[in-house]
Amino acid sequence: MFRVFRALEKAEKEKREKPIRDVPVRTVVEEIAEPKREETPPPQREERLEVIRPLIQEERPILTAPPDSFAADQFRKLKTQIFHWAPNPMRTILITSSVPDEGKTMVAFNLATAISQEIHRKAILVDADLRKPSIHLKSQGSGKGLSNYLFDGTPLAEILIRHEENFWVIPAGPSSRQSSELIGTKRMVEFISSLREFGDESFIIIDSPPILLTTDSVLLSKMVDGIVMVIMADRTPKESVRRAIQSIDRNKIIGIVLNQIEKESLSYYTKYYHKYYQK
Repeated sequence: MFRVFRALEKAEKEKREKPIRDVPVRTVVEEIAEPKREETPPPQREERLEVIRPLIQEERPILTAPPDSFAADQFRKLKTQIFHWAPNPMRTILITSSVPDEGKTMVAFNLATAISQEIHRKAILVDADLRKPSIHLKSQGSGKGLSNYLFDGTPLAEILIRHEENFWVIPAGPSSRQSSELIGTKRMVEFISSLREFGDESFIIIDSPPILLTTDSVLLSKMVDGIVMVIMADRTPKESVRRAIQSIDRNKIIGIVLNQIEKESLSYYTKYYHKYYQK
């Protein structure tokens, strides 16, 4: 019995003296789930036209005919034809061309000048080339124009600029790549209607882009009374002219201005013309 006790005592002593092994402490890291963020749907984009970009381009001067020149007299003839075209003269006239650089802006500006020089007549020149505006005035003021009127509802009074006596100009304003969408709106029809309210003695001359480049001129041709086509002599292909005329209402064409004819072909007439004016 004593031996059993001693054996138990010895075993107990060895147990107490035995080094305690390091028990690794398990660190329980509680994974805290972040609260779920409610995903807000991206704001719906309104179907709007392209924001109008500032106009950055080289401004080219418009050639104006001196009052007593042969060219000025030709524009006065064109004006007379418009006045006597019908019992009710065409008061809204589109000046266009088939391709670029045929001189349509020069014709539009000088025709408006000729009309404004008539007694009791007024001319309103509109730059409707919203992609590549061509009419720039020193007195352009705020820089707003037709594109602002069509895009954000700028009042007509803010874009109408008095250039000379009886000569008013509405510039294109900042350019826009979506010119066809702007021209095709109901507001463009309202714009022309508002200009008609200036009176029966007011004539609206609209300078538009070339017909074969955009649909702008085709849209505008449906809103006006008459159309003047400008063709560059010995340069514009006949096929281009034919296609342009087929794109619009031929019954509205007042006539065609042939630009930059060689002087030799007109030398005989020009000689007697200058003698007439010298007298």
